[in-house]
Amino acid sequence: MKPRSAALLLVLGMASARAEEGIADLVEKVKPSVVGVGTYQRTRSPPLDFRGTGFIVGDGLHALTNAHVLPAAIDKTKLESLAVFVREGGKETLHLAELVEQDEQHDVALLKIAGPPLPAMALGNSDKVREGDLYAFTGYPIGVVLGLHPATHRGMISAITPVAIPAARAQQINKTLFDRLHDPYDIFQLDATAYPGNSGSPLYDMKTGNVVGIINKVFVQESKENILSKPSGISYAIPIRYAENLLKKNQRKSE
Repeated sequence: MKPRSAALLLVLGMASARAEEGIADLVEKVKPSVVGVGTYQRTRSPPLDFRGTGFIVGDGLHALTNAHVLPAAIDKTKLESLAVFVREGGKETLHLAELVEQDEQHDVALLKIAGPPLPAMALGNSDKVREGDLYAFTGYPIGVVLGLHPATHRGMISAITPVAIPAARAQQINKTLFDRLHDPYDIFQLDATAYPGNSGSPLYDMKTGNVVGIINKVFVQESKENILSKPSGISYAIPIRYAENLLKKNQRKSE
């Protein structure tokens, strides 16, 4: 190998190593902002019911997640409540929460959480996302069975494509799906493996940490039962601009 070629490979290798180190630092910074989302009922066993992932935004007292992560109803007669779960200072803690805004068509929801503020993630510009760009997402792919230890994956934007996927049978079309078929909008398709527990995970720029989307579904190639052993490697994310609309709406109500 010529000296010049060897020197070039060395420089490229050092640059790659610095990039990997930067990602590790970013993940460490992001993890405290990523929360589990579910419900809490003190008399239930177990009292916590994990439903998906979310992440802290704004003033540190709000969290974004998918609308489909939330239960259809909360049994307040049994003191059930929405909640987010987070690891703080090496301990797993719970913050009660309430739904303040929701957009079912775009599958985004905004929660307000109780307690002291948590570290928040900054939002980026989803209009600047391009096919071929690389991003990372952090969440709970298999729930919290192993504790609150979020996992990070990265993938390329393989396509920016309409969200509407026609139902196999007319009976499967509900109002939300009808609205999407009638007025489809673009979402991000990723060549990355996510799982149902990843719903609500932040999709973020690997240099800045700014959130550009929210993981909302996984393409299942066989059945839900086989998704852990036979993942499709295709995931989707909602552009963050739809969540920004919820934040602005909530801010106007607070003024």
